[in-house]
Amino acid sequence: MRWQSWLIVIGLVLGVGVESKAQEPPKPEQQFLAFIKSQGAALRANDRPPADVNEWQQRRTKLRENLLKAWGGFPETACELAPRKLGEIQRDGYRIEKLVFQTRTGVWMAANAYVPDKAKTEKVPAILHVHGHWAGAKQDRVVQSRCIGSVKHGFFVLVVDAFGAGERGLGKKLGEYHGEMTGATLFPIGLPLSGLQVYENMRAVDYLQTRPEVDGKHIGITGASGGGNQSMYAGAFDERFGCVIPTCSVGTYDSYLGAACCMCEVVPGAVRFTEEGDVLGLAAGRGAMITSATRDAFQFSVGEAKKTFTRVESVAKLLGKPDGVKHTIIESGHDYNQAMREAMYGWMTRHLKGTGDGSPLPDPEIKTEEPESLRCFPGDSRPDDYLTIPRFAGAESRRLLENRKTPDSLDAWTAEKAARLKALDAVLGGATPRAIKTTSGPELTEGETVTLSFESEPGIGLLVKLRGLPEESPPKIKRLAVLLDLEQSSDKTLGSDLANKLLADGWAVAVSELRATGRLALPSDKIGNAPDHNSAEWSLWIGRPLLGQWTWDVRRTLDVLSTRLAKLPTDVMLVGNGTAGPVALCAAALDERITHAVTVNSLASYVTDEPYRNQRLGLMIPGILRDVGDISHIAALIAPRKVTISGGVSAGGKTIHGDDLAKEFRFTREAYSLNGATKQFQVIPDGNFFDRGTAR
Repeated sequence: MRWQSWLIVIGLVLGVGVESKAQEPPKPEQQFLAFIKSQGAALRANDRPPADVNEWQQRRTKLRENLLKAWGGFPETACELAPRKLGEIQRDGYRIEKLVFQTRTGVWMAANAYVPDKAKTEKVPAILHVHGHWAGAKQDRVVQSRCIGSVKHGFFVLVVDAFGAGERGLGKKLGEYHGEMTGATLFPIGLPLSGLQVYENMRAVDYLQTRPEVDGKHIGITGASGGGNQSMYAGAFDERFGCVIPTCSVGTYDSYLGAACCMCEVVPGAVRFTEEGDVLGLAAGRGAMITSATRDAFQFSVGEAKKTFTRVESVAKLLGKPDGVKHTIIESGHDYNQAMREAMYGWMTRHLKGTGDGSPLPDPEIKTEEPESLRCFPGDSRPDDYLTIPRFAGAESRRLLENRKTPDSLDAWTAEKAARLKALDAVLGGATPRAIKTTSGPELTEGETVTLSFESEPGIGLLVKLRGLPEESPPKIKRLAVLLDLEQSSDKTLGSDLANKLLADGWAVAVSELRATGRLALPSDKIGNAPDHNSAEWSLWIGRPLLGQWTWDVRRTLDVLSTRLAKLPTDVMLVGNGTAGPVALCAAALDERITHAVTVNSLASYVTDEPYRNQRLGLMIPGILRDVGDISHIAALIAPRKVTISGGVSAGGKTIHGDDLAKEFRFTREAYSLNGATKQFQVIPDGNFFDRGTAR
């Protein structure tokens, strides 16, 4: 099954579910999606078309700024392309070249150029074809077909493998998928895959303009599925594209909130500042055609695409170019088939050659190549040190962190800490709770367990369960331990060995529910190695990463407990087990009511040269390494209050043994030393913190 096929199936199921249940109170497992949809609707409630050209120009400028910021910016100076031709295939009327060129220093893009024979005597317009989620990438026969058809219609064609796909995967074979926890390695460095793809496609234009055969002022771009998203974003942002044809990909951001899409399609926080109509409106004066299929997933459906096209059309009219936009609807499923190709040929011919009226042109005879024959690095010949997505992310992570030295004085650290706390709050999406009145439901008591229900924020109802409370009212306790676990229910956590050890040691124990986990987890949330793929993805769209929302829930839990207990005890320990470790550290950094933060066998560093394993996508925060630092830097923000690191794992899911764990937290120890609080920080590599009685 092709990658796009299973994404569409999930999207259809989720999308239809949202539509059919919209008027009913959400069930616990549907609560989070209903919340996300309401957040998205509120963010775009005031959307309207621009009133005049001046308003559009102002909006256009701000939109480009916001997109560039969401993508983490582009290099100020482009590296050398240093192109190399690695082979050639001669065919009747054209040739196929096997090429590589450099998009960023050390990052090589594999490509094929389809060069028409007529380009030997005259310059011809060019089309950049981007592949989308076809397993063979640029080598796939579906992608080949539109390249061959285009070159036979007289265009110079460049087709490229996207970062992490085709010949640019983790391994050397075709067929890899660059989404979920592979693409997620890019978020902490602040360079999401969507932005990297835009920049790489801009470098592909740079390359096209070096070719003597190409008329560099007449270049188009097209692709389907994920390649359609690439076409939309690159085509909108790079004004060198004179024709932009996203196929089976345009819908609305609103419809993404409820569907499963690839990491390469996510523009973090985009719903906060725009909708797809304005994005594609950036190309409205440059031959923008949306191609939709009648039997596509909801987020790419004709109805959703029409909403976007209406905005694009209104912008084109303001610019005096109403005939420069078009919405083509094909009776089809998700594809880039013959009818779609023919529509593309005609539209490209009109806008790049200046001939015809844009009507479809017939498909020429197409005979595709064996995919292996098109590879720049056939078999196992790709260099072993080839820079893959995680290797790029790892190198960039280390570059960002190499100058993060411990300040040389407490005053300097105090100033830096304040700045980092502000940055942490920002990257978490604004995790500091506003003045929201706690809304609590009835209190339930069953045996030794007290259950409190409350609203963390409008639309998010949670439970917190307590054991170890004395019978007096209000109960007077000296020590409270709040346990967090993202991987099991609150009942199991409350009955765990860890909870029982704390109770035996004299602690009152509270277990806080966190949204979209446990009984509130979404059905079908898992994709690949990301157990929270969809919930995390939707959160990124609205600019509130799940880690930030979970941090919010923890702090609201403390509000509720403070009310129930009259006041919190002087000793409040927050324990994050496994994947919940970063939640505990972020909450403790931002909330001084927490006197002791503990992580148990948790992520020790975001830095990795391999895909994340046994972690949550919701922990991967755009720009956290760039703006705040690594796990050790977050832990340092808690100083001089207690922090205990009890065991740890690498980003790849492997246990970190012995002194290696202490080395990961060297910065934390140095920060505690500056505060004169060395004894308040400890690392226990074997993870047996609670067996030693050191929780006292």
